[in-house]
Amino acid sequence: MTTILLARHGQASFGQENYDQLSELGGIQAQMLGQHYASTQRRIDAIFTGSLVRQRDSAQHFWARYQSSVATENSNGTPIINLNEPDSYVLPQFDEFNHKDVFVKSDPAFSSRAAIVAEIAKSDVPDTRLAELFDQAMQRWHGGDNDQDYIESWPTFNNRAQQALEQVRTKVVNLNFDQDSTVLVFTSGGVIAAITAQLLKQGSQIAYQLNKSLVNTGVTSITLKDQSTRLISLNEYSHLFSEGKRFVTWR
Repeated sequence: MTTILLARHGQASFGQENYDQLSELGGIQAQMLGQHYASTQRRIDAIFTGSLVRQRDSAQHFWARYQSSVATENSNGTPIINLNEPDSYVLPQFDEFNHKDVFVKSDPAFSSRAAIVAEIAKSDVPDTRLAELFDQAMQRWHGGDNDQDYIESWPTFNNRAQQALEQVRTKVVNLNFDQDSTVLVFTSGGVIAAITAQLLKQGSQIAYQLNKSLVNTGVTSITLKDQSTRLISLNEYSHLFSEGKRFVTWR
């Protein structure tokens, strides 16, 4: 049996011009997960990640902390991850959906950053207003009535997320791990939510609600055995409480 740990990336840069970069806290969160797994002797046989900066950097922060405390080869004697060979661990199928496209398509007026800034500046609480606008955009994307508008519609994205899980299954087979192996994947909330909703036999609205609840570096566990896939746990983030609740974020 193989356990797949789907970890959401650390806190990114919500509201900034470039969202796809970890905040300082985001790096610390990934290191905390690495320390937690090292301290509890949680064996990791391989690490994969999407191609986005926030996903790859989360894996690197995790690895920097984890490898200092545990053996860094899997049971076959090969490195768990080789950061010098991206092709060996980067799986673009685990990339998040295009949130900029989803946001802009919800209202053509938001085609420029200046227009978005002007809109949220009207609110007494700009961050709250931005979150409201993004929620409206996500509801439209998940709704299914405007799929033709998007670079990647929700159904297309959902199919990609399921393919990503199958890609890991194939990787596990090709790596010829022992029967009891654990693979860690750093990805994003949308991918984790889509995979989880599928396992629960639920649709897009449940996937969206799941996505909103996923904590940065929270881990969702799935087991693979033969052709059976089971959800074991969702959004586990006890590692973040080692230094206090202030490390728990959702962006």
